[in-house]
Amino acid sequence: MYPTLSLYIDGRFLHGDGRKVQDIVNPATDEVIGKLPHASRADLDAALAAAERAFAGWKKSSPIERSKVLRRVAELARERAQDIGRHITLDQGKPLAESVGEVVACSEHAEWHAEECRRIYGRVIPARADGVRQLVLREPIGVCAAFTPWNFPFNQAIRKICAAVGAGCTIIVKGPEDAPSAVVALAQLFHDAGLPAGVLNVVWGVPHEVSDYLIKSPVVRKISFTGSVAVGKQLAALAGSLMKRCTMELGGHAPVIVCDDADLELAAKMLVPFKFRNAGQVCVSPTRFYVQEGAYDRFVAEFLKRTESVKVGDGLDAATKMGPLAQKRRVPAVAGFVDDALARGATVLAGGAPLPGSGNFFAPTVIADLPDDSRLMTEEPFGPVAGLVRFRSVDEVLARANRLPYGLAAYAFTTSTKNATALANGLEAGMVSINHLGLALAETPFGGIKDSGYGSEGGSETFDGYLVTKFVTQLN
Repeated sequence: MYPTLSLYIDGRFLHGDGRKVQDIVNPATDEVIGKLPHASRADLDAALAAAERAFAGWKKSSPIERSKVLRRVAELARERAQDIGRHITLDQGKPLAESVGEVVACSEHAEWHAEECRRIYGRVIPARADGVRQLVLREPIGVCAAFTPWNFPFNQAIRKICAAVGAGCTIIVKGPEDAPSAVVALAQLFHDAGLPAGVLNVVWGVPHEVSDYLIKSPVVRKISFTGSVAVGKQLAALAGSLMKRCTMELGGHAPVIVCDDADLELAAKMLVPFKFRNAGQVCVSPTRFYVQEGAYDRFVAEFLKRTESVKVGDGLDAATKMGPLAQKRRVPAVAGFVDDALARGATVLAGGAPLPGSGNFFAPTVIADLPDDSRLMTEEPFGPVAGLVRFRSVDEVLARANRLPYGLAAYAFTTSTKNATALANGLEAGMVSINHLGLALAETPFGGIKDSGYGSEGGSETFDGYLVTKFVTQLN
């Protein structure tokens, strides 16, 4: 039921063969379901050499050729979505419908990049003197190294691969060792779609050892990372010391602002499943709920009613709406936020503790009356915990929402055009969604500001980090 895992280097799938291997554990059952081979130093060198060699040809490839490969990847992803999704549920834990949906939605990312890569244009600048021609060219930056997380293992990897491949770059991906099946599946998709050997390479290993080796290699010219703020800052500092370009999509602590005039039933109906999607292990998950005083009691009642209907269980059970946390270590980590809240006088309205039995299950949790300096209101919980507090005015809530160094996503609900405009203009976040949940579409940019990173994935901005600008001036 679970696939054989491998490295993918220079067009070949490489298995154990004496390499160090890591157990892959189902977070719902604690069962070992697979063995993941780690790359040796020789494997990393082989991946670097393959990517460098392949770049010499791929950078000259026609955008039409790149587009055909990406379109074929989209077709294959849809055809194989059920199997790939089932394997994601087995090693990552999210409900099967979410896993399959992740794969299907990501076929759109491949299609978007297939279209956009055909429109990577330069420009002509009118010259000041007769006989002079001035051109601006956009060229692929070179070999890229990408480091992708476990919470959306297919989604986060395919965004980076499609951007690099579509731009004419080659790429080495170090995926999440805890949930590796999706990235191995991606390697198979691109392999079967006809991508030339060496354009995509997949390696595994001890994260800091692999990232350090790849970033320091003179072969690598671009780094893309999705993960925590702390690790992102370390990688960005290393890359910066070597003058290497980065795209950093780091952690968030998204505020939700619910105004008195909001459609409270609609807001709760949208926010509860979004909050507990993937057990709250989502960088854009709503975490800090600011509810205006006049709507607070009604919104809390509606939010609790819907929270109580969230069924927690094994992701392969069709009735499950929330699966386990992805790793055993996340259970005490999430519990720590609850303990801190209780110590500060907050009230647990729902959940608040791990669930009994095997697996990494934690109850959907709602906490009220939190002080602004509590851990839940200052640190990203990355788990199924929502903190609800009151606010009086829009100016006040903007100051409270913006006081943290995070700036990835923010949400607001109001029927007032005046409030909506003030919130859209005032929220310090790379993405703001008002009265619905409209983030992470293929055609829209995805990225943050402040400590949440820099650079965008998706939208017309998607290739910016993978292209260099060359100015050519010529006197005829």
